[in-house]
Amino acid sequence: MPISKEQITTALADTPSPAGRGSLADCLEWIATCEGAVSLKFHLPSSADFDPVAITAHKAVRTLAVGEGEPLTSFTAEFVDQQGKTIATRSLGGGAPPTSAPVASPPPTPGHRPIPGLKTPDNPLARVKHIIAIGAGKGGVGKSAVAVNTAVGLARRGHAVGLLDADIYGPSLPTMLGLHSLEQSVVAGKLQPYAVHGIKAITLGKLVDPDKPLIWRGPMAHGAFTQLTDQTDWGELDYLIIDLPPGTGDIALTMAQTLKLRGAVIVCTPQQVAQDDAVRALRMFQQLNIEVLGVVENMSYFVGDDAKTYDIFGRGGAEQMAQRFGLPFLGAIPITMPLRIHSDTGEPIKNFDPAHAGDLLPRALETMTANIEAQAALAAMRTGAAGPSLSIS
Repeated sequence: MPISKEQITTALADTPSPAGRGSLADCLEWIATCEGAVSLKFHLPSSADFDPVAITAHKAVRTLAVGEGEPLTSFTAEFVDQQGKTIATRSLGGGAPPTSAPVASPPPTPGHRPIPGLKTPDNPLARVKHIIAIGAGKGGVGKSAVAVNTAVGLARRGHAVGLLDADIYGPSLPTMLGLHSLEQSVVAGKLQPYAVHGIKAITLGKLVDPDKPLIWRGPMAHGAFTQLTDQTDWGELDYLIIDLPPGTGDIALTMAQTLKLRGAVIVCTPQQVAQDDAVRALRMFQQLNIEVLGVVENMSYFVGDDAKTYDIFGRGGAEQMAQRFGLPFLGAIPITMPLRIHSDTGEPIKNFDPAHAGDLLPRALETMTANIEAQAALAAMRTGAAGPSLSIS
């Protein structure tokens, strides 16, 4: 049997810590093990020498693995400060530990921590009925907010919903869903999505080091995206909502090549400069043969404390764009103080409660959600994936 967390804890408890008094187990905070891949998290002062600790821990775990007759394929030691922020990472292979301090070569993708040992099933998304991408031609239009609230809104309507944060440049779901205190877990070779706010969610933001730049080349982006889609235990879903990065880059191409999308939703703010970029996103989806379900106008107007509405960016520009290209207009979402607060505190479900969000925001979100649900059903009928049903009572 693979070595267990309890065995690793016992082995580290018998190993003196090179960082000072006590054993390695005394500064151990977290263990993850899967099919020979072991990750440890230690709490040490930022002034500590991390290399001897990583080498000693690696030797103890490897000795344990050899004694149990189990392979050690990879070993990672992560070091965090008092606030839980990662301050150093040391990755060693499964072979004999080095006799000198390891030189931590920078990963090809700065900050990215790919999880080894994951399995890819033959048809990983076979039990997902509708896969919908949320995209935009430019950043800063609130695409992630629309994706989060669409997922929560569909779940409130009784659907099983997954949300995938594929924004490789600025993953925001850890904040918007309140995931910072949660750890990414792996069970039976699959990433386990977080069950929060009535949905299942997975985000690249939990697989990267905080505050480090994410610099991607095409193959790196492809690999990270397919890991989140194919190696996550999504289970049976009515909807999988994908929050895309802005623009028309590699992730959209990978998605079009690997996933059977029901369609895409374009997010746009009212002003002309945003419409120009949204049209490019529209053309990209059309060129990739992905049906566009419609357009959402985000930040359509501002609701002040006096309950009056103000057209900061103008109003109706995205709706006019949708009409110009013969697309459904899915709704206009206002800017409100509660929306900003709930996004920062990771409580999106409050956006649908008039007691917390006022009257306009919940009504706008419900309208948008219902329209996306209807357009997805129509798209399914057009492709023959859904048909009329007869209920006899």
